Amino acid sequence: MNKIVAYIRSRLQPYYTAEEVSALSRIVCCDLLGQAPTDYYLGKDIALSPKKEQELEDILQRLSRFEPLQYIEGRTLFLGREFWVAPGVLIPRPETEELVELMLKEIPADARILDVGTGSGCIAISLAKELPDALVTAWDVSPEALSVARVNARKLQANVRFVECDVLACQVDEVGLYDVIVSNPPYVTEAEKADMEPNVLQWEPSLALFVPDDDPLRFYRRIAVLGRDMLADGGRLYFEINRAYGREMVEMLRTMGYVRVRVKKDLSQNDRFVIAEK
Repeated sequence: MNKIVAYIRSRLQPYYTAEEVSALSRIVCCDLLGQAPTDYYLGKDIALSPKKEQELEDILQRLSRFEPLQYIEGRTLFLGREFWVAPGVLIPRPETEELVELMLKEIPADARILDVGTGSGCIAISLAKELPDALVTAWDVSPEALSVARVNARKLQANVRFVECDVLACQVDEVGLYDVIVSNPPYVTEAEKADMEPNVLQWEPSLALFVPDDDPLRFYRRIAVLGRDMLADGGRLYFEINRAYGREMVEMLRTMGYVRVRVKKDLSQNDRFVIAEK
């Protein structure tokens, strides 16, 4: 083991498991400091300039505060594309990739799509790239998130219209404008905070994560209300949901008049997606 790797591991051991420390040391050396993976696995030392030494110290300090690696790197992969992420936007999850893959199997190539709560833009941009004939609009309440999403759309050359909008407060008269409304809104209850990792709880935006314990479906209900006007006949809602509320989601949407309501499981066999038709 080279000296730099030993140093990185000694600094991170108080904060992470042995498995996490091993993975982080490789990522820091290869992805952030530029060491060739072959040299890393052969245990070769890295010659660091004073600037690189300071960069390493900054990385280790940030990791010791449980800052997510994606924020430190400034990027993450989503369906094979690189997205810029920064504090203020939720880091895309694999389950959301599953949601987009499901939609790509089901929605028309020229669909008019609205993504509510776009964050980094990963859903809207991915759909726009895979369905170049689609018309994609994305809303978010956060100007900071919209700035990140616009940069990602520009870098990836995706045609998406971004709009600052608070879905809980906005009044919309765009009747029948969309064929699809998709959303991965906040769905973690306040009671679930106790089980969350510090890298999520302390760093990712609470605005994009949490809902009150006494109203966990508030965003879904509001989007479904808007969908009754904004969706064309036969249009669909696609939701990523809290796995604990699949049955309640189905009951709510049926009560609101939606048909062919179904729950689909993610790869971990949790209730994760709900689809409904107007």
